[in-house]
Amino acid sequence: MEVEALLYEKLEKEVVKCNVCPRRCYVKPGTLGFCRVRQNKSGRLYTVSYGKLTASNVDPIEKKPLYHFWPGTVSYSISSFGCSLVCPWCQNWSISQAGPSDSGYGEVSPEQVVKAAKRYGCKTISYTYNEPLIWLEYVLDTAKLALKKVFSTCS
Repeated sequence: MEVEALLYEKLEKEVVKCNVCPRRCYVKPGTLGFCRVRQNKSGRLYTVSYGKLTASNVDPIEKKPLYHFWPGTVSYSISSFGCSLVCPWCQNWSISQAGPSDSGYGEVSPEQVVKAAKRYGCKTISYTYNEPLIWLEYVLDTAKLALKKVFSTCS
């Protein structure tokens, strides 16, 4: 499923400027931005990674970069392909440096993510293994749904 991006500007000759990350890519028609996730189709920017998960795991919260945040709980960790960064120490380079054509993924709706988090007893959902900014639309949709359906009852 491709979803129109939220943060971009339309420019001349169907070129768009992506504003989701600090790179501020100028994306020509038919091409992807640096992250390999945002594509210009006829002067409109789309996210081609929406709902395409490369990984889903139940991780201890202590594995996340959080200090004393619900210790002893688990987080439902999900990822997609692509990244706006190129960190030389990246442990997840096979995911983060992949694009839509060279990555294995499964189609998972925000509703399915929230149901899985609840089924596994996770108090949180982590958008991880790559830079979550580049799949902002999916992160927002999933987070809003999780807050409404599951996590509003957590304490």
